[in-house]
Amino acid sequence: MRVLVTGGAGYIGSHTVRALRDAGHEVTVLDDLSAGHRAAVPTDVRLVQGDLGDAGALALALEGAEAVLHFAGLLSVGQSVKDPASYYQVNVVKGLALLDAMNAKGVRRLVFSSTCAVYGVPVHVPIDEQHPKDPINPYGASKLTFERALLDYSRADLLRSVALRYFNAAGCQRDGSLGEHHDPEEHVIPLAIDAALGRRPGLTIYGDDYDTPDGTCIRDYIHVEDLARAHVLALGAVERNEPCQAYNLGTGTGNSVKQIVDTVGRIVGRPVPARIGPRRPGDPPQLVAAPAKARERLAFETSLGLDAIVESAFRWRVDHPQGYRA
Repeated sequence: MRVLVTGGAGYIGSHTVRALRDAGHEVTVLDDLSAGHRAAVPTDVRLVQGDLGDAGALALALEGAEAVLHFAGLLSVGQSVKDPASYYQVNVVKGLALLDAMNAKGVRRLVFSSTCAVYGVPVHVPIDEQHPKDPINPYGASKLTFERALLDYSRADLLRSVALRYFNAAGCQRDGSLGEHHDPEEHVIPLAIDAALGRRPGLTIYGDDYDTPDGTCIRDYIHVEDLARAHVLALGAVERNEPCQAYNLGTGTGNSVKQIVDTVGRIVGRPVPARIGPRRPGDPPQLVAAPAKARERLAFETSLGLDAIVESAFRWRVDHPQGYRA
């Protein structure tokens, strides 16, 4: 299938481009490279450099496409609290521009990169897809707004779509060829690795007084290679004319920040210097997926655990100390 991947030069997008290409799909990437990296896009994959808000670039990228995987967007919980306008502009307004451009080109299949942040503070854990949607930050709210647009477009018979609600994406390509390079980096595993390697003063743990066993936030960490594979399976679901659906992508197992620190220290072979800081606005105490629906409907099972996540991330940080700039 000919597939357009928006944000395909970014972290999860680039891993998914690799998985799509390996599965035999013909891939085009649309990315403005504001957060993505040209080096993360294979040389045999067509790259259109442009913003979702650029109608010309969007039309060019959609030429010949039969489906779209939509990753492009803003993703920082903390930044969304400080600057909600940008999150609604990029994640909603520009997302709607993509849907309009797809409609104009007759492209009716979409897989959307969503988030568990649509649920807000859990009323039960693990979280299934029927859990109430009550996001507590603009990031989650903007993703949920776009999901609701997808449902309405589907009801109007304009689109078939799957929304994949990630829990915590982590890790890197295990062969060392693709990694995680954010500027600034906000994810706890690469930050902990850099702290253990002495590349930063130390790791800040944001709050140790949550209602969790060790007081630190618990998250469900899923390897980015598993996530990429789930997108290939989701593309097959929209190809089968399934109605608009949402799926949680996680392992069903949570790890606390302190557990992450201990695992990183063990695998790196050096302790992670860490200090306790104040809570961050918009952080729920615990987010763990109930992955049964994806297992039953997409035949998706995670295959890589926390050790594999940290080992692959450690390899990338050692081999690429400057990320893709190297």
